[in-house]
Amino acid sequence: MYGTGVTWATVRFATGNGGQRRLEQRAIHPRGMRIALPATREVYVSRLQVEHLYKVFGPRPEEAVQRLEAGADKDELRAGGETAAVIDASFEVAEGEIFVVMGLSGSGKSTLLRTLNGLLPPTAGAVHYDGRDLTELDAPELRHVRAHGISMVFQHFALFPHRTVVDNAAYGLEVQGVPKPEREERATEALRLTGLEGWENSWPDELSGGMQQRVGLARALATDADVLLMDEAFSALDPLIRREMQEQLLELQRTLRKTIVFITHDPHEAVRLGDRIAVMRDGRIVQNGTVEDLLLRPADDYVASFMADVDRSAVLEGHHDEAEVTARA
Repeated sequence: MYGTGVTWATVRFATGNGGQRRLEQRAIHPRGMRIALPATREVYVSRLQVEHLYKVFGPRPEEAVQRLEAGADKDELRAGGETAAVIDASFEVAEGEIFVVMGLSGSGKSTLLRTLNGLLPPTAGAVHYDGRDLTELDAPELRHVRAHGISMVFQHFALFPHRTVVDNAAYGLEVQGVPKPEREERATEALRLTGLEGWENSWPDELSGGMQQRVGLARALATDADVLLMDEAFSALDPLIRREMQEQLLELQRTLRKTIVFITHDPHEAVRLGDRIAVMRDGRIVQNGTVEDLLLRPADDYVASFMADVDRSAVLEGHHDEAEVTARA
């Protein structure tokens, strides 16, 4: 990709090349995506790459993709028994970035998220994680990626009622085969990071909804996965608790610098959390850009109406102040 006076390069890392990845991460701008080099050259470090991805449900999904590529719409496919959930999605997620996918119910955002770790196999297209195309991996290889590289935080907590808080947080490590003393130590540290120190031996039904979601987040963090997929993770919470969880995530991100794909239907949550935001409608990404792009240069009336209730002046002023602080740092 090229722009005026700027050379862009996509950097892919081989799985397991942790030393190189950490070295590059230290060089990244604190906001996460781009690092300036001499002679106006910049490097964009990509962690996830999605290329022309389709997900179609029905008896003839591959044929349906061909029809979509030829110009057919979702209604035409539906008449034949196929449902196009994701249509020709392409984007990249940078190292250390919070990438938000926003859309109404039924827009395809959660289906898209589940293709990123192989929970749903795409009908067509590619998903690259650290240079490997996940669509070409077999089932054991995908399970290894989900256990070690890409962790998921669900909307409805998914805690085991018969396990203590620390055992719930350690579950992913147990699946990995980590010895009990180590997994308890790592789970306890993850609970401390998420504000649950002292609750390790409690039961899930003794916790509030917000605390239960913190356990779900701690479980994802304990595995030390590089990428977190968060599917409407805070949507089931009361507004006050939801805002507290957003603040908790941002605070953790300042320290841990995870690569996060966050699904939401709430534009206020999207602009609060996202470095970049992709807006989906009817299975397609209609715009992908920064908060400023969506507010000042919406791609169409749908994006403009989605962002209409966002306090533009407060958001833009906040991002400007943050940029100044980052530049001084």
